[in-house]
Amino acid sequence: MADISAELVKELRDRTGAGFMDCKKALTEAGGDLEKATTILRERGLAAAAKKSSREAREGLVSSYIHTGGRVGVLIEVNCETDFVARTDEFQRLVKDLAVQVAGLAPLYVDRSSIPAADLDAKKAELLADEATQRKPENIREQIITGQLDKWYAQVCLLDQPFRDEDRTVAALITDRIATIGENIVVRRFTRYALGEEL
Repeated sequence: MADISAELVKELRDRTGAGFMDCKKALTEAGGDLEKATTILRERGLAAAAKKSSREAREGLVSSYIHTGGRVGVLIEVNCETDFVARTDEFQRLVKDLAVQVAGLAPLYVDRSSIPAADLDAKKAELLADEATQRKPENIREQIITGQLDKWYAQVCLLDQPFRDEDRTVAALITDRIATIGENIVVRRFTRYALGEEL
């Protein structure tokens, strides 16, 4: 069994934000391998995050972001379980990152479930009426529309959008923060304002 130094535990804590004992256990399990220990903690954290997703989140922050030049502004509400977590730097940084995401990529909805049925039906009808779709055999049109809807969700739903230049979605970023922070986190709502935009 590898001898786990306090420096190694500290490095893993700095890297992951996990607790001291969790880091020590993961390093012991990984035989002192920092990369393996990071993976172990991430997997455990994601499993824990899935369990936390059903817990009620009523605390949190309403925050704003005004883009340089004052042409775009965002108000966003992100909830967590306790006011203690809402005051942490990590949670506040997440809220700010999400506000910047909304300012830059202009999603219309928080997630797929928040799309009004009329809007979704209209989009499906639009995709079905498309000439390229109509030229395809009828038995595969549904698959084509499903694929096109997934692309549309990635444009209009905040949680489906890619986070900045990363390979993960905003939903994956939030799940990662749930795993790190240890509380459920929910984007409740947002409003994006753009100067001169039609109301």
